[in-house]
Amino acid sequence: MKNNQPKKRGRPSKADLAARKKAKDKQRLLYIILAVGIFLLGGIVVQNVRADAIVHKFKNPSFNGVNTSSHYLTIENQEFNRKEAIKAEIKAYKEELEREAENTTLARFIRNLESRIYAQLSRQLVDNLFGETPQTSGVISLLGNTIEYTSDGEFITLKITDSDGNTTEITVPIGSFTF
Repeated sequence: MKNNQPKKRGRPSKADLAARKKAKDKQRLLYIILAVGIFLLGGIVVQNVRADAIVHKFKNPSFNGVNTSSHYLTIENQEFNRKEAIKAEIKAYKEELEREAENTTLARFIRNLESRIYAQLSRQLVDNLFGETPQTSGVISLLGNTIEYTSDGEFITLKITDSDGNTTEITVPIGSFTF
């Protein structure tokens, strides 16, 4: 009804009753649609808002105690491997420095000279033992080591004593060196 029209008195007409009924049905339909919409919207919101209790858990086994022993073992293995790698690297570097020191021109010259001197000493010893005028005994001292040799006509006995006092004896038959 319009606000500027006066209110009618008495019994409403069939058209007014039908209009009122139609308005109530329309309003009821709107309420139903609104209720269903709110219900569906609530369902969607509830579906998306699944909250759970906030629980703090440490990931590090040192703090939470789960698998702690294997965690500590892993750390220990990593530290051990790291230390071993460093030791191996230092050892390899020292060996490389030693090789470089041994391969200098002076070091090679000294090795060659020592080799020739030892060869000459060995030749003199062989000449003293088996030469044209063999000696029956003798002593050679070389860098703290002592080499004593004796011959009884059949065998030559070499007694080698190193600087620590360890002794080695070698007995060689004389007759077996003929060609």
